[in-house]
Amino acid sequence: MRKMLAAVSRVLSGVAQKPASRVLVASRNFANDATFEIKKCDLHRLEEGPPVTTVLTREDGLKYYRMMQTVRRMELKADQLYKQKIIRGFCHLCDGQEACCVGLEAGINPTDHLITAYRAHGFTFTRGLPVRAILAELTGRRGGCAKGKGGSMHMYAKNFYGGNGIVGAQVPLGAGIALACKYNEKDEICLTLYGDGAANQGQIFEAYNMAALWKLPCIFICENNRYGMGTSVERAAASTDYYKRGDFIPGLRVDGMDILCVREATRFAAAYCRSGKGPILMELQTYRYHGHSMSDPGVSYRTREEIQEVRSKSDPIMLLKDRMVNSNLASVEELKEIDVEVRKEIEDAAQFATADPEPPLEELGYHIYCSDPPFEVRGANQWIKFKSIS
Repeated sequence: MRKMLAAVSRVLSGVAQKPASRVLVASRNFANDATFEIKKCDLHRLEEGPPVTTVLTREDGLKYYRMMQTVRRMELKADQLYKQKIIRGFCHLCDGQEACCVGLEAGINPTDHLITAYRAHGFTFTRGLPVRAILAELTGRRGGCAKGKGGSMHMYAKNFYGGNGIVGAQVPLGAGIALACKYNEKDEICLTLYGDGAANQGQIFEAYNMAALWKLPCIFICENNRYGMGTSVERAAASTDYYKRGDFIPGLRVDGMDILCVREATRFAAAYCRSGKGPILMELQTYRYHGHSMSDPGVSYRTREEIQEVRSKSDPIMLLKDRMVNSNLASVEELKEIDVEVRKEIEDAAQFATADPEPPLEELGYHIYCSDPPFEVRGANQWIKFKSIS
C-alpha cells in the first residue's frame, strides 16, 4: 500500500512540475486539418495548373513551421559566427527564402534528387542533415557534412548533390541526374535549382534543349529573389518572365513566399515529370533578407524600407503562423514553445561547431574518390605528398 501511494505521489508531482503552457496546449482541442485558398500560378504552355485550394493538416503545419524556423535561426547563427570570424570564406544565407526549401521538399519523395547553387544551407537541412553537421561544415570542422573541407558552398547529403560554386554549372548536372533516373528506369525525378542571376547563362538553355529532346524527368527551378548579386532583375534581363524561358518547355510562376503554394506547385510539377511528359520549369518568386553574400550589406541597391515591407507583409514563417493560429491548427503558445526548442537546438549545434576539432593537414587529400585504393597526391610542390584514402 505504501509503495502504491509513493508511486501515485510521483506521478502527481510530475504533472505539477509541467510548465503551465504545456498543460494548456495539451488540454486544448485543435482542428486536425484546414482548407486554404492559395494564389493561382501563372502558366506557360499548360492548360491546367496546380489547385487553388489545399488542405493543411495540423501535423504537417507544425512540421513545416519547425523546419522553416530552424532554417531561419540557423542562418542567423551563421551570420553571427561569420561576423565573429569563426566562419570564413564565401557564405550565402537564405533567410527569407525558407518556404522554397521546405515547400519543395514537402512536394517530393526522399528518393528524388536535388541539386542547387551555393545558397544551399536550407536545402542541406531539408534533405535530412542535422543542423550541427551544417554549422560544423561552415566552421571547417571534422564533424561537418563534408568533413570540414567543403564549407558553405559544398555540402552534400543522400540524393543531394550540393552546393555548387560555379554560377549555373549545376543545371547541366541536374539534367544529367534526371537522365540517370530515366536510364535506370526509376520512378524518380531531379529538382534542378538556380537563381535569377544564373538564368541568363547559355549552358542553362543547352540543358533545357537536351532535357526536352530526351523527355527527362527534370524540374528546372528558378529561385527569383529579385537581385542577382547587386543587380535587379529588370537591369539584368530583357524578359523577367523566367517561367517562360524554356520556350518549348511548359512553365509556371509560383508565390515562393507561401509554403503551401510551393508545395502544391511542386506536387503538380513532379506528377507531370513522372508521367513521362518530360521537363517542366518553375519560377519561385521569393526574397532574401540578407545581402547576396556576407560581403554584401544588401542595402546599396535596395532600400531598408523595401526589405522591411517584405518582412511585414510576406514573411513565409509569419504567413504560415497566422494561418495555423486563425484556423485553430495551433496556438500562439505552442508555436512559441517550438521557437524556444529551435533556439536551443541551434545554440547546441553552434557549441559543437566551435568546439569540434579541425581536420588535420594529413587528411587534406582524403575522400577524392569514394572506393579507390590509397594513392599519393602532390601538394603545393613536388616534394610535398599527401596520402588519399577513400
